[in-house]
Amino acid sequence: MPASDLARFRRLCGQFRWLAVFMVCSVAAVLILMFVIAPAVALSRGVFPSHVSPVDLIEKAVWTTPTLFYLYAVWSIGAALGQVSKGRLIQPVLSRALRHVGIALGLGGLLSVFGITNISRLIGGDQGSFAYFDVAGMTLGMIGGALFLLGRVIDQAGAIQSELDQII
Repeated sequence: MPASDLARFRRLCGQFRWLAVFMVCSVAAVLILMFVIAPAVALSRGVFPSHVSPVDLIEKAVWTTPTLFYLYAVWSIGAALGQVSKGRLIQPVLSRALRHVGIALGLGGLLSVFGITNISRLIGGDQGSFAYFDVAGMTLGMIGGALFLLGRVIDQAGAIQSELDQII
């Protein structure tokens, strides 16, 4: 790869890192505003709606938990691209990022499909099924599993390459 293309690639990786940071920070700020600041302000003013119970707030927070896993996946991608933009080798950074993103997407997908409705029922929410067949959550869970496995394959390929380099 010519030096100019490599410099452009690293610059794009750095820009994407900042895009990931912006996305994670802005979505996290909105979540904090919705679940911490707004209820605290409403309680301090004494104007908390009577039709909204603490169980409703907890249930909405439970429904938001997969978002935290997805944000971690985006953060991991941004961190990996930030390391590549600083000149780190792609193979070790990529394998680690794929494993982290895979685990985050897999757990978020599993929680989205199987955990949310059951946790909601445990805390007294009105969700009734044992599984919420969220196709997007199922897809993200499967993609997460595949990314995790690809990260392990890249690790093994790196180990094999290292052994071959020692032989030669």
